[in-house]
Amino acid sequence: MKPLLFLYFFVAMAFSAVASSVSESYVIPYPQQMVVGEGHFVFQKNASFSCNLKGADKEDFVKYVGQSPFAWTYKKRGKADIVFKLVSPKQSPMKEEAYRLGVTKKGIQVEATSTSGLFYAFQSMNQLVQPAGNNTFLLPEVTIEDAPRFAYRGMHLDVSRHFYTKEFVKKQLDALARYKLNRFHWHLTDGAGWRIEIKKYPELTRETAYRPFPDWKSWWNGGRTYCRQDAPGASGGYYTQEDVKEIVEYARQRHITVIPEIEMPAHSEEVLAALPQLVCGGDLKPGGEFCPGKELTYTFLTDVLKEVMALFPSEYIHIGGDEASTNHWKQCPDCQARMKEEGMKEEGELQEYLVSRIEKFLRENGRKMIGWDEILTGELDETSAVTVWRGEDKGVESVKRGLRTILSPGAYCYFDSYQDAPRTQPEAIGGYLPLEKVYSYEPVTPAFPADKLDCVWGVQGNVWTEYMPTPEHTEYMIYPRLLALAEVAWTNPERKNWKRFHAEALQEVEVLDSLGYNTFDLKNEVGNRPEALSVDNHLAKGKKVEYLRPYAADSYPAGGDGALTNGIHGGWVYTDLRWQGFLGKGMDAVVDLEKSQPIRQVSIDFMQLIGPGVFLPQKVSFLVSDDGKEYTLLKTITTTLPITDEQLTIQNYAWEGTCEARYVRVQADINPEAGGFLFTDEIVVK
Repeated sequence: MKPLLFLYFFVAMAFSAVASSVSESYVIPYPQQMVVGEGHFVFQKNASFSCNLKGADKEDFVKYVGQSPFAWTYKKRGKADIVFKLVSPKQSPMKEEAYRLGVTKKGIQVEATSTSGLFYAFQSMNQLVQPAGNNTFLLPEVTIEDAPRFAYRGMHLDVSRHFYTKEFVKKQLDALARYKLNRFHWHLTDGAGWRIEIKKYPELTRETAYRPFPDWKSWWNGGRTYCRQDAPGASGGYYTQEDVKEIVEYARQRHITVIPEIEMPAHSEEVLAALPQLVCGGDLKPGGEFCPGKELTYTFLTDVLKEVMALFPSEYIHIGGDEASTNHWKQCPDCQARMKEEGMKEEGELQEYLVSRIEKFLRENGRKMIGWDEILTGELDETSAVTVWRGEDKGVESVKRGLRTILSPGAYCYFDSYQDAPRTQPEAIGGYLPLEKVYSYEPVTPAFPADKLDCVWGVQGNVWTEYMPTPEHTEYMIYPRLLALAEVAWTNPERKNWKRFHAEALQEVEVLDSLGYNTFDLKNEVGNRPEALSVDNHLAKGKKVEYLRPYAADSYPAGGDGALTNGIHGGWVYTDLRWQGFLGKGMDAVVDLEKSQPIRQVSIDFMQLIGPGVFLPQKVSFLVSDDGKEYTLLKTITTTLPITDEQLTIQNYAWEGTCEARYVRVQADINPEAGGFLFTDEIVVK
């Protein structure tokens, strides 16, 4: 990978020169303290550097620094212009990954109490350096004292839905290192394909690492079957154990810990296809859950984990634990027998039992367990950790229980959502997560107990790849949103500034483009839905709404009873707390204008996004009344957009004319062929 690394540093420096001509020097993530002077340290290619590291740490660092295009030469004896110094924590009370960087006209001094601190100082220097021609380079005079806010700063990559080569993985690890991220959560198994060689069970990769479909979407809609590698049209792949070792070592040299995830008990359709003996008994077709009643299940899982632990030296192993259904367990004789034997009352306890056994197994083998926040339903050992994805309440619960907690909520950290106006973007799972919203994330709120904040281990961005069939598409969804997440993870809140970061990100995107990453075109960002950017002052604003059919108050209440007349339109995503959801019988709402008055227009917006089950209404009717009892129909509009249209659509339904009324009523019926949710954002009366 030396040529890639060379390109990485070379182009980064070239664009640093461009950046310096138009703005102040920048570092992403932004340091805790940084003072930039007016002068520069000038050095030639092959300038000397020294460090007092020893053993493998020294060998790795010297090799990494020496592969930069300015080709610093390690100097064993005598004075060097660039000095990296490891100091004792007793002499310098810095955090483990902290560093001090001082650049003057005479030279460069770096101090840290750990090798990772020296490494991160070098990453900051790499962003600051500027080529000056004739093998000459400049570093601005600068003093930086820096340390991460959180110990865990991660990115998750799903390689089950779509497989990516080891070269692609290494390329992402290079970017993680550049932005001082130190955890790579590798989602290696899921229903769409098993991606890691397990020598004891070769059928896992032989039977389910390939699919007779070019992408996840066609696989999902086409029967969800698997095939062998030599089958016509086979698509997919897996990592050999040698590949895994290579990637783990590559990450280690960049101070990144690789955390493998082996899904259980759910998301395991591929395992059950390869090993049907692990399927539940009963009359139902196999689902995605292991049979927790069979002892064979635990033999299989521990066998797999033994090989995984031999490959990954990480302290923690991720076991998934999310989204398990109990339907099969209810009908399975083995599960029912296990419940009786263990004195269980509900099938959900079977998952708690499985998680507890795996947790104990990992602990007995010197490892610790991480799981998605569904594992909070059971008792957990204090050594286990939780990845929170469903909401802040789960994070608060995890922290209160004294568990190491990684915050990764979907609203801020799921990079499979659209990052700009959906119709301008390649296909995504839905939602709307622009760069600014990622950057706005504040992981620790007053809801967290102040005496247990040390349990907030850190944050993580998640890359779920159902709709990312190519490496280029995947990078497009990651960058530059990962840069914002990196600053959330590293930089203290008082040091964050969106205007400053946005300007830096515009320049850094150019760097990434030149490094061969396929990035989102930030400079031409469209932004949120225009209607959502300002308050709509119409006749119904602030007026009382009577709901003759209830909205989904427990799941999508938006702003409550006043959401449809608060003057605020929804954006590109129905989860932005502006769109009000209706499920079941549709919508029937009456607005009281408080007095009879002339009306010339009534309108309302509805959304369709069929992936998560959001459909336009079958029809919308507008009615008016003077007494709130007898209503006159103004207009009924029938929807013509097919329920099969997959693009996000926001459609306006409107009546225009002349009338006089006090009460305005809007009815919207659910399409019986589609079902699902109706989402609407505002009843506008003019």
